Amino acid sequence: MTKTFTLSEAQTLLPVLESLLRRAQKAASRTDDLDREMQELNQRIFWSGGLHVNVSAAARRLAEREKAVQEATDAVGEIEAIGVRVQDFQAGLLDFPCAVDGRTVLLCWRLGEQSISHWHGEDDGVEERRPVETLFGKSERERLN
Repeated sequence: MTKTFTLSEAQTLLPVLESLLRRAQKAASRTDDLDREMQELNQRIFWSGGLHVNVSAAARRLAEREKAVQEATDAVGEIEAIGVRVQDFQAGLLDFPCAVDGRTVLLCWRLGEQSISHWHGEDDGVEERRPVETLFGKSERERLN
């Protein structure tokens, strides 16, 4: 059974989720940096016909990469364990399942937004986001801000 959130519950979780997203993004960025470093090393080895490599240093860098991958995976896993759907952690896009009038919709939040201000249907994408007021009415939004 999918966990659902009220708008108020989802709003309350934003500081924790923002921290987790930023941790995942930082770890993913570190992974990207280490991937580039390893690609450069591979190219130098290839072009030099077998460049001498400090194997222990390269192994340490690979271990750092694996640690960064695990940190990103763990942070995303924590978000999903809460019941929030990670649509795109690089863009900081999260969806909160919400039961409204017997159907499930997704409250949609993007990193950098001050509050949850949009929603979309389960089969819709982020480009089809609509203002929360069209779902709950203005009074619900005003009460939460």
